[in-house]
Amino acid sequence: QLQLVESGGGLVQPGGSLRLSCAASIFTLDDYAIGWFRQAPGKEREGVSCISSGNSATFYADSVKGRFTISRGNAKNTVYLQMNSLKLEDTAVYYCAAVRRILFQPLRICTLGADPYEYWGQGTQVTVSS
Repeated sequence: QLQLVESGGGLVQPGGSLRLSCAASIFTLDDYAIGWFRQAPGKEREGVSCISSGNSATFYADSVKGRFTISRGNAKNTVYLQMNSLKLEDTAVYYCAAVRRILFQPLRICTLGADPYEYWGQGTQVTVSS
């Protein structure tokens, strides 16, 4: 059973940066599409960014485009979310999620919708405040 653990959250001032990590309990996440989601108090969960399996296509929500970057680490069981120019409205609990490549298909293209994802981490709090 794949387990995901997020880390790297914290308190940061507007304009600051954080890097979130999503570490898996398996050797490699290469066969998994990974998504980052966030949920602020009183709001619905929102897809922020995702990366397809095999380090292929990436996608970003319009609200974070140009400020956030998703990437796979040299350690193949980790995916990062670099967050720059943070805004007050980025405050939320951030979750990573994973879904495996379908057998006999070369890639699993990721999506910012939550439905396909099978495995979820517990979340890490990001607070942007002055």
